Amino acid sequence: MSDGTILVADDDRAIRTVLNQALGRLGYDVRTTGNAATLWSWVANGEGDLVITDVIMPDENGLDLLPRIRKVRGDLPIIVMSAHNTLSTALKATERGAYDYLAKPFDLTELTNVVKRALARPKRADAPDQSLDDDDMPLVGRSPAMQEIYRVLARLVPTDLTVMIFGESGTGKELVARALHQFGKRRNGPFVAINMAAIPRELIESELFGHEKGAFTGATSRHSGRFEQAQGGTLFLDEIGDMPPEAQTRLLRVLQEGEYTTVGGRTPISTDVRIIAATNRDLRQQIHQGLFREDLFYRLNVVPLRLPPLRDRLDDIPDLVRHFLNQAGQEGLPQKAFDNFALERLKRHNWPGNVRELENVVKRIVALYAEEIVGVEVVSAELAETERRIVPAGGVEADNLAGAVESHLERYFAAHGDGLPPKGLYDRIIKEVERPLLNIVLTSTRGNQIRAAELLGLNRNTLRKKIRELDIPVNRGLK
Repeated sequence: MSDGTILVADDDRAIRTVLNQALGRLGYDVRTTGNAATLWSWVANGEGDLVITDVIMPDENGLDLLPRIRKVRGDLPIIVMSAHNTLSTALKATERGAYDYLAKPFDLTELTNVVKRALARPKRADAPDQSLDDDDMPLVGRSPAMQEIYRVLARLVPTDLTVMIFGESGTGKELVARALHQFGKRRNGPFVAINMAAIPRELIESELFGHEKGAFTGATSRHSGRFEQAQGGTLFLDEIGDMPPEAQTRLLRVLQEGEYTTVGGRTPISTDVRIIAATNRDLRQQIHQGLFREDLFYRLNVVPLRLPPLRDRLDDIPDLVRHFLNQAGQEGLPQKAFDNFALERLKRHNWPGNVRELENVVKRIVALYAEEIVGVEVVSAELAETERRIVPAGGVEADNLAGAVESHLERYFAAHGDGLPPKGLYDRIIKEVERPLLNIVLTSTRGNQIRAAELLGLNRNTLRKKIRELDIPVNRGLK
């Protein structure tokens, strides 16, 4: 007896044969066709327990067929396959009611596992349809690494789950957060982003939760925080690893209780926001060092999403270059194109700054060079200075710290728009550098302050004084 009937629609005869044999061996009755019309006829006649369909077929787009199938057979699971591997395709498939989406070439074992899960699943309600266009997609690339990101995003979009995005600087963490918001059920609400690394430690609580008039020196009026601004929408907490311990405690309380109080306020305020956090740090290591709360980590890390660095998705470079060239044209810069040799040269670069670095290189070339067709000589000239500064594995670049501090200050000043930051900037920056330095040294010496003082070149009493001034936690065996 058959375990169920599977309807397969794909204009590629080889794929139909492979699926027919593989699924047939598992005990399924498999019926195959190379066009959408036959598939629709089977479905309309009530045949089949599951559909596997391609997107591009000779008579109709498989995605356009999905709403019709859902209308007449709302309980029929549909698996969509496509070689047109974009975020738009994954989202369209999910939002039009597909049970799952697989990019071609697919793994046969994975597909059969999806078939088993789909046939065993409980019935589900219809999914809403939306009009999506590839040109509107915030993420670009068709590499296998990005395909998995698209698939996960398509599953997360209809939910309100908290997401933690991991990735190196420049990999597009905020773009992913915006995609989750833009195509999710909170799309009509606000998207509010805050960069923890760009806000002074003593102002982060006020920025997040707001403050009342007179709550502290300089608080001349009531200020609404980011939680209030994001009500009904999405709050993106970027560089969450830079959040100070006291703010971590308050954030944890909000996530647990669903309410908060402003700085200086007493009345609890209910909050309704989706939290998406991001970091380029190793938070588990920070937990071990006592710099990040473990309970907060597990509250935020409901769905972890790791973005690949550009060096792991080099085949996406041509698509990314075309995307940035189109952006440059929309910004009023000259229309240009990169020849194949130039694109191959870009693929040989290590890209320590990831997609953001590529964007800067492309737009700089468009602005500074007269050639309409950009060749390898131009690209090599632009990458030469960067490559001279790339450090071999295990090496340390001399100006890394200075560059990091400069980038931090640039973000800090940019966060204040046309205004200037509060007074006392020098002392705040020095403390920002001292705190991680002392933490790491004390951790490395296992809390032995005599050894730590020797390593730092400080008097032991000076070290003790700094530990008190910086309020460095001593609950990790520090003496």
